[in-house]
Amino acid sequence: MRIIKGDTDVAEGTKWLAKQHACFATILPQITPLPLRLRPDGFGQLLGAIMGQQVSTASAAAIIAKLDAAGFLEEAAVARASEDELRACGLSRQKIRYAHELARAQIDYAALRDTDSADVIKTLTAVPGIGAWTAEIYAMFSLGHADVFAPGDLALQIAAQHMLGLDARPTEKELRVLAQDWYPWRSVAARALFAYYRVVKGREGLT
Repeated sequence: MRIIKGDTDVAEGTKWLAKQHACFATILPQITPLPLRLRPDGFGQLLGAIMGQQVSTASAAAIIAKLDAAGFLEEAAVARASEDELRACGLSRQKIRYAHELARAQIDYAALRDTDSADVIKTLTAVPGIGAWTAEIYAMFSLGHADVFAPGDLALQIAAQHMLGLDARPTEKELRVLAQDWYPWRSVAARALFAYYRVVKGREGLT
């Protein structure tokens, strides 16, 4: 299992993609060097991801700031927190449940660092409130796994459509199949497509 630890790893994956796939060779000059995009791992990162579901970035940031101020970014504190305390931080009833479920799941976050991607995703998606996209993004950017992709991401679908010259945006299932060709650097392919999405967005006026 290859782990991305620094910019040299991203550069190695970028070079491989450009050599193996003409479509990446075409777009990479517009977007390189690609950002590392590594984030912290652990309970707080996953809780933040759950808080960000179905709300704007600004709203999610406000909720996370309130949780932080109340001391509720730690697993034990959230497990003890009452519904009223979490509601005061801006959580809906559903997200209160998800926060409690995550806090009580007792995930061994340190052990996940040495766990293969499939088992990481299986462990995380067993927790209510964590779907495949959240688990895949966590494996990519918090654990640094080099060969994970998130085909359910709208930006990746749109960028792949433009890069590959497809008539329609690929579905999650279709993009998962297409991304198999980018093994063993699917996480770097995702970084490239996220960057390329910004190019497409500016060119096409996408929102």
